[in-house]
Amino acid sequence: MRVDDFDYHLPEELIAQTPLADRAASRLLVLNKDSGEVVHDKFRNLIDYLHKGDVLVVNDTSVIPARLIGTKEGTGATIEILLLKQLHDDRWECLVKKARRIKKGTILSFGDGRLKARCVAVKEEGLRDFELIYDGILYEVLDELGEMPLPPYIHETLLDNDRYQTVYNKEKGSAAAPTAGLHFTDDLIAAIKRKGVHFVAITLHVGLGTFRPVSVDSVEDHVMHSEFYRMSAETAAILNAAKQDGRKIIAVGTTSLRTLETVLRDYDNFVETSGWSDIFIYPGYQFKAIDELITNFHLPKSTLMMLVSALAGRDHIMRAYQAAIQEGYRFFSFGDSMYIRTT
Repeated sequence: MRVDDFDYHLPEELIAQTPLADRAASRLLVLNKDSGEVVHDKFRNLIDYLHKGDVLVVNDTSVIPARLIGTKEGTGATIEILLLKQLHDDRWECLVKKARRIKKGTILSFGDGRLKARCVAVKEEGLRDFELIYDGILYEVLDELGEMPLPPYIHETLLDNDRYQTVYNKEKGSAAAPTAGLHFTDDLIAAIKRKGVHFVAITLHVGLGTFRPVSVDSVEDHVMHSEFYRMSAETAAILNAAKQDGRKIIAVGTTSLRTLETVLRDYDNFVETSGWSDIFIYPGYQFKAIDELITNFHLPKSTLMMLVSALAGRDHIMRAYQAAIQEGYRFFSFGDSMYIRTT
């Protein structure tokens, strides 16, 4: 299977640069994964497609100001790093620009030395492990010194950092937002719950595994980086009951989907657990955990294009994307939404 099979042309003007003033005002392309039928709607009308007893599973991770720009001690060279995942205590795996300059033992300084990072391991693909040195509480230090890690295709300044967070964000640790959830408002969530739909959370801290570009030609040769996840006993019980009753489990976002499929793969049941997910889903994959997916529109040739193609079929996805382009949908992180559902 070739990576080029998941390519498409997107006019640059359709890449959303800023979020809408009203989260739920985004458009919603509803794709029937069995027939390929496409319906154009608004996200605020998502509730019309849900039924009492359905389970919506969201990712309650919170994006941290993970982009840090500092200087290399000894030379004064400007170095940018992105905190990807906390390995343990104050040791973090980071993506480094100009990584060749960073050797084991190199010390970076941020904010006049209020935060320092000492390289303790050199990895491939621009990755380095750093020990962070600071006084106080790390996330408070990052709030002062760090920047929100917006994707490189967004060139506009984000005026309100909360707009790169879901309204239900809770667990700090992500290097990117679970963007499918950005469309929900408190009012919409309340209305969904009143309809009898369960609204439950898992946690997956989004890191390099979700957004790293695919650099190989063959899909099967791509290796996913691992990302930390957690599922509570309460969420597991609700999901197991839904499975037993034959009610739909709807993942909000590819990160929620990958977490649910990881747990079913490893335990054959939903359980209270935490660990590292490196699951790679592409056509041919047999889904065990979820029935439907709410997601955004994804970059060409990305692992997420492969994931949605595994769920709905590559041909259905490609036709749906072309329909979205023709209708002028907004794409990527601040863009519009797609609901891949069953008949």
